Amino acid sequence: MDQQKLVFDWNTIGRPDPLTSKRVLLNDETLRDGLQSPTVSDPCIDDKIHLLHLMEHLGIDMLDLGLPGAGPRAYADVLALATEMSKSKLKIHANCAARTTIKDIEPIIDIVQKTGVAIEVAAFLGSSLIRQYVENWTIDDLQRRTEEAVCYAIKGQLAVMYVTEDTTRAFPETIKKLYSTAIRCGARHIVLTDTVGHATPDGARALVRFVIEEIVRPSGESIMIGWHGHNDRGLSVINSLAAVEAGADVIHGCALGIGERVGNTPMDQVLVNLKLLGAIDNDLLRLKEYCEIVSRACKVPIPSGYPVFGADAFRTATGVHAAAVIKAFRKGEPEIADSVYSGVPSHMFGLEQIIDIGPMSGRSNVIFWLEKRGIEATEERVSAIYNQAKLSDRLLTTAEVLEIIHVPLTKPESILP
Repeated sequence: MDQQKLVFDWNTIGRPDPLTSKRVLLNDETLRDGLQSPTVSDPCIDDKIHLLHLMEHLGIDMLDLGLPGAGPRAYADVLALATEMSKSKLKIHANCAARTTIKDIEPIIDIVQKTGVAIEVAAFLGSSLIRQYVENWTIDDLQRRTEEAVCYAIKGQLAVMYVTEDTTRAFPETIKKLYSTAIRCGARHIVLTDTVGHATPDGARALVRFVIEEIVRPSGESIMIGWHGHNDRGLSVINSLAAVEAGADVIHGCALGIGERVGNTPMDQVLVNLKLLGAIDNDLLRLKEYCEIVSRACKVPIPSGYPVFGADAFRTATGVHAAAVIKAFRKGEPEIADSVYSGVPSHMFGLEQIIDIGPMSGRSNVIFWLEKRGIEATEERVSAIYNQAKLSDRLLTTAEVLEIIHVPLTKPESILP
């Protein structure tokens, strides 16, 4: 059965189709902005190199290698990553964060000269009036720093990604002055940031449209526009999609949404949504590995209910739900089984539906569970497991189910299907 004939998609009503006519680009900030989280650990260089290759495999277009001006370890890691990019001839494009100061840009020039890898300078500067007030900055100070940093990087033959912090709370005239100055000095990539997660989708669209109409088009230059969001209001993914819909070219994100406070836009969730919207056709079968490496290396646990890659994302023990999934499997329709009680088809990401047994399960759960493991579903076994499950206050573990029917556990429970 064609699944599209079984599902009416209300998501397509009243919105442009497709989301954008341009190719959506992705910039991974996991190894820089993501590491600003107060609770994460900075991964060892081997894990960073592993992630670099995973980003390449997933079709992520760009990544922030780090802020080499932050200190010796940051410099050494950026140098090692750039060296790996050169050695492995990776296609992913590199950028490095830098404050709008010459001392932050100099280490990037040095790494480019040592490795031969083209690295874009992601020069950032606070822009909102609230920040100007606290720092005693004037707009003239900001324009001077912008001009100095961009011109220095361009003179050093580096491309510039000019980033204004807190753009979503900055006044229009400030945004116009700063970006216009950066473009005049040679920046051809600008980034709008929702630094404190203030924006709503309407705000994201309005800001992007303002920048296109009032800054980019009048400049007469071909300018790439990026969107860098944070998740303080839980809107980072939908804001990113709204920014693209309004004309942004690049979405920034971090694996698992790690970052300061409640974190950045989750890159994995952006990839999933772009895939489901048909905006990208990347092979995402290793996206789970990408999340798991970041979880382990940064010491960030993945919540059980985390979208797509949490342990419970495709798992059910509820009788009615499980029965529908099982019936689809019985019809020989694995893709229908993936969708009857799931808005995300698990097979697209190398995953599968999991049927467990608990107090809300039906007998079909038990039968399917046994058959899945090659165990004959006799009436005696099914009744014994079903009756015990009804007495439990939680799901039964694999070991508990096998003990009920006197079948030995032959391999560690953690790796049993």
